[in-house]
Amino acid sequence: MTSLPTSPLPGSPVDLLVVGAGVVGLAHAAEARRRGLSVAIVERDAFATGASVRNFGHICVTAQTGDALRYALAARETWLRLAVEAGFTADACGTLVVARRPEELAVLEEFAAERGAGQVRLLDAAGVARHLPRADPAVLGGAHLPLDLRLDAPAVIPALAGWLAGQGVPIAWRTTVLGVEPGLVRTSRGEVRAARTVVAAGHDLDRLLPDAAEGVTRCLLQMLEVAPPDGLRVAPGVLTGTSLLRYRGFAAQPSAAALRAVVAAERPDLLDADVNLMFTQRPGGAIVLGDTHHYAAAHPPFDDEDTAALLLREGARLLGVPSLRVLRRWRGVYASSATTDFLNAKVADGVRAVAVTSGIGMTTAHGLARAVLDSLL
Repeated sequence: MTSLPTSPLPGSPVDLLVVGAGVVGLAHAAEARRRGLSVAIVERDAFATGASVRNFGHICVTAQTGDALRYALAARETWLRLAVEAGFTADACGTLVVARRPEELAVLEEFAAERGAGQVRLLDAAGVARHLPRADPAVLGGAHLPLDLRLDAPAVIPALAGWLAGQGVPIAWRTTVLGVEPGLVRTSRGEVRAARTVVAAGHDLDRLLPDAAEGVTRCLLQMLEVAPPDGLRVAPGVLTGTSLLRYRGFAAQPSAAALRAVVAAERPDLLDADVNLMFTQRPGGAIVLGDTHHYAAAHPPFDDEDTAALLLREGARLLGVPSLRVLRRWRGVYASSATTDFLNAKVADGVRAVAVTSGIGMTTAHGLARAVLDSLL
């Protein structure tokens, strides 16, 4: 990643000022621009460095419920449109869910009965192998979720920012917001006047607006990029049994309780590390493998190598190989809340603090932006 050209702060008032150039901020800017509003963005870093570029690029539409599902379906439509307009790739390759326990198959069967064949296609072991030719011999079957998308987040986020700049949206990079009030935002480069302001500072919202961020903590992830064994190519994102315990569409099924009990008895280490074993593959072939979850207001700067080793063992087992070669490691961080998946807090007249607080920002941000702007306007 390289620094993107910065724009001067707008000299005249804008209809909407967005604080933050991650996926949530960019989604609000894109939606406002689509509605014909004048928009500007301020971002403290030289380019997006947070959760928006550290994720799987997995647009996990089908496994959501409630508002998350509604936002995800709207976001899917937006990602496909923007891929054409902004010139990036959005692969409509779906998601493969791999089941290696009878209890996992039971959850998928119930989920398929609830959602229908248009959203969930059950697979036997041979059907799974058509999507994932190298896999754990314990695979019993699974499901394909055709609505889901795959993006290469480190490429897509700067492409979207560049496209917005080309649409007349100035982005002031390396600009720190010092204060927000109705009609006015004070920054390290001067003042910006705006009829409305959306503060999308992600997991660092509490640094700027602590009252609005009350109850929001930081979820720390360990993630890895590994070399594909024997040149393996897998189009869809891949979820596993631990994913069935994490995503609400799956976890709401009657058989999910029995699955959790089996995992707790057989593999408590997976629950202790709050593992969601899954992967996606980048266009160049590298496999993004993860992830673990730990929640706190602040995290020590030290990574636990045992946790990374757990992910590598489980990833190798999933792919039916003795070991995996690590290409890169990183920690992800996202805003998390025990009470809501989506923060949309009124800070003052015309000022909103907005965050996705459930780790599904890439999946839902464009849909959330529609809802926020509907209410803000």
